[in-house]
Amino acid sequence: MVNIHLVPHSHDDMGWLKTVDQYYYGNRQGIQQAGVQEIFETVIAELAKDSRRRFIQVETGFFAKWWQHQSELTKQIVKKLVDEGRLEFTGGAWSMNDEAAVNYQSVIDQFTLGLKFLNDNFGVCGRPRVGWQIDTFGHSREQASIFAQMGFDGQFFARMDQTDKEKRMDEKGLEMIWDASETLKDLDFFTGMLYNHYSSPSGFCFDSKCGDEPIIDDDSYENNVKSRIDEFLNYATRLASFYRSNHIMVPMGDDFQYQNAYKNYKNMDKLIKYVNERQTSGSKFNIFYSTASCYVNAMHQSLQSFPNKTQDFLPHTHEARSYWTGFFTTRPTVKRFERDGNHILQVAKQLSVLADLSGEKQAKDLESLREIMGVMQHHDAITGTEKQAVSNDYDRLMYDGILAGAHTAGDALRVLTNQPNAEFESCLKLNISECAFTRDNADNFVVTLYNPLAHTSTQYVRIPVKNEKFEVTDAKGRVVASEIVPVPWQVLALEFRNNDTQYELLFKATVNRIASYTIKKVNSEESTEPETQDKSLKVVKNETATHDDGETVVQTSLIKLVIDNQSGRLKSVEMNGVTENIEQTFGMYKTARSCHYIFRQDDDLEIIEDAYEFTVHQGDSVKEVHQQVNEWISQVIRIYENVNRVEFEWMVGPIPVDDKGKEVVTIFQSGISNNGVFYTDSNGREVMRREKDKREGYDPKLSEEPVSANYYPVTSRIAIQDNSRRLVLFNDRSQGGTSLENGRLEMMLHRRHLFADGSGADEAINEEQFGKGLIARGKLYLAVSAVEDETTVLERMTEKELHLPFWKFFSKASGSVKEVAQVLPDFNSFPQGVHLLTLEPFSKDEILLRVENFLDQTETNAVSFNIRPIFDRLSGLEIRETTLDGNLPLSDMKRLKFHHDGAPIHSSPQYFTTPHTPLAADKSGEVSEFSVTLDPMQIRTFIIKKSLA
Repeated sequence: MVNIHLVPHSHDDMGWLKTVDQYYYGNRQGIQQAGVQEIFETVIAELAKDSRRRFIQVETGFFAKWWQHQSELTKQIVKKLVDEGRLEFTGGAWSMNDEAAVNYQSVIDQFTLGLKFLNDNFGVCGRPRVGWQIDTFGHSREQASIFAQMGFDGQFFARMDQTDKEKRMDEKGLEMIWDASETLKDLDFFTGMLYNHYSSPSGFCFDSKCGDEPIIDDDSYENNVKSRIDEFLNYATRLASFYRSNHIMVPMGDDFQYQNAYKNYKNMDKLIKYVNERQTSGSKFNIFYSTASCYVNAMHQSLQSFPNKTQDFLPHTHEARSYWTGFFTTRPTVKRFERDGNHILQVAKQLSVLADLSGEKQAKDLESLREIMGVMQHHDAITGTEKQAVSNDYDRLMYDGILAGAHTAGDALRVLTNQPNAEFESCLKLNISECAFTRDNADNFVVTLYNPLAHTSTQYVRIPVKNEKFEVTDAKGRVVASEIVPVPWQVLALEFRNNDTQYELLFKATVNRIASYTIKKVNSEESTEPETQDKSLKVVKNETATHDDGETVVQTSLIKLVIDNQSGRLKSVEMNGVTENIEQTFGMYKTARSCHYIFRQDDDLEIIEDAYEFTVHQGDSVKEVHQQVNEWISQVIRIYENVNRVEFEWMVGPIPVDDKGKEVVTIFQSGISNNGVFYTDSNGREVMRREKDKREGYDPKLSEEPVSANYYPVTSRIAIQDNSRRLVLFNDRSQGGTSLENGRLEMMLHRRHLFADGSGADEAINEEQFGKGLIARGKLYLAVSAVEDETTVLERMTEKELHLPFWKFFSKASGSVKEVAQVLPDFNSFPQGVHLLTLEPFSKDEILLRVENFLDQTETNAVSFNIRPIFDRLSGLEIRETTLDGNLPLSDMKRLKFHHDGAPIHSSPQYFTTPHTPLAADKSGEVSEFSVTLDPMQIRTFIIKKSLA
């Protein structure tokens, strides 16, 4: 007997063609027929009518919005449905997140948020057990790892390279066991690919949005039961031929369906009735309402074995000429803004804990930022695949959320520094070297730096200022060396920029947790520091006649750069005992066929060959090369004293589209013989080995799009190496990257097109601001080194510093700057490879602490440390360990274990449980009870119950 699991669902995007609220409330129906609140109301009503019916709900953000407006009676009905397994939460994060452009920290945060809502309102019965990533544009291994670490049993998705899918169909490999980590043990994870996208079978969409025939069983000439059931069983027979067990899953739903759930369930009831009636005449099909977790449990009980998967499912393609690699870079400013949102969220959460904030508004503001960041992880938000009007709404939400988080952080600093009247304002235009606060209070102000990393960090700080003489002093009154650096003229030329501040004040700061520096305008005779400000400039003109064949050398004690005077381009880099010829160029792929999602190449790469005009700034702390590449591309190359990386701050736009759309890239060409092999991060965490023109398990069809097909998402770094040398690029947002030739790294920076291919948003990715094409500014960082054991360790530390640098707060100077008034928990006791991943308020009397060993098995062994001092500083009463999301006691974690092909088959179902004894202690316990051991790449999550003030 073949068991057909009929799984009713609705896929509800948190923004795409309409905004989040437009989708929820059901307005702007002329754009798309979609109203999420009606889905909940009609589904609940229909589930309540028949105990056999089922429905799975995925996006907690929408459900939470609906839930807050329901009566107690409705809530009781829903809770009963959840308790009985008739309404099942699947996935359960705030949104269905993307898997290519996201950072793992933000993914974990939005699952923590969504699963906490479900746990608070429905308890253990509301906890999802299965991931439902059905609409994301490719799938990362790190996402599977996160699911497994949360205790999930499996996941389903609906997008896979078409060639891969066809091969898997032939081999009955659409369901597999994914080895979700090269380092962490016991992360085998059941993963299923849906056969017919995530849609109902063709001809069986019973939704009011569809025109398929209903099942008519009355005594009528229109009665079609036989033909309809014959058609469905033919489909089921074909479907069963692609899967290994006697269970098959049939999703019943699609985008924003079930707004009239009565019609859906009425017809599904008939489908079930008449399919099962056929059993009396020999049919081998048994159909029933089911859920994703019921199906996974059936797979587990079957003791069936499945093929193994080790790599990821990126990039995605649905046909030979359509690789979904454009969205890795689409809307570059939105991708950066999302990183800013995560940055202030971590800062605000940590500060809220350290200051023990308890105000209702502060908690509300922090929750608002959490929710907005959850929305931004959605697979049509951070990807940039939404309509422009929706993108504008995301910007609005992000701006409001960041301000709310900054206000909460400011409240915390007023407590911690005992400065109740200090402003602690944040400047959100530092990316264009503009800050109204430093402009308006230029004579005397204080910058307070917050370090969200576990360990004390030393970083250079840049503050927009006027062309004045300044003195910087720390909290002890000591003068700190500083210098003035000119803002590039291309930034000053931005039409929308206020140009009162044309310079940046630069100084080096060392911060454990919080440190304040006073910045005061002084006359030259008042200054107690050497003259280090406004250094002389060397200008190399663009006219060919003035070029010579010489070189310009720019160097610090750690790095030497050589600029070719003839071309104006970088020629070589010397650092870490390695001298490497590296030429950086900019170029573009011109195309009339790319869209939000897809990068389609029409022509070969066109390199900008014209010589760059460049200006050199020689400071004591920083050396800068300001380059003008063409009319719409410029760049600053920077090296800081005692910083072992090269910074490239690029500015691209407005991209001209008078001839064709353009994909704008930068290329670093070295002499490294990487032979087509390169490495990219997986959501900012583990590293994936890539090989040009290769895929795991099948031969890809790359002839039509040989460039796009070799692009991969880069969210933190991309690297190449040979036997002796290694070249790595770090970035500040998601971008597409590749290595198409020996020694070459290529990153896509910006894109603009006039073509709408009729799918998705159905409009061109043609961003504009102030009536012109969008200008984007961002940073890449380069390092060259010998291939040694410690190389990648330093890279991982760099990733953390770049992802979460100091956050700057500004206040008016009022007397002497005070050091932090309260004694704060000291995380410097953590081993160097341990990251403070999360410190946040979890409830009124609970704190969530998440620690991570961010080094892999090739970089470290297990490390141990004791968190008793931190527990005490946080006024801890009790501590318990949970799964990764913070909502399930780790002692209760019991995850389904499946069999690999070729492995011994057990006679009974097997399970994964916690690999170590979960930490559980209280304040009366011994110090030894608070010892934490982290294996390579391991994350451990704790809930600390604290005493209330």
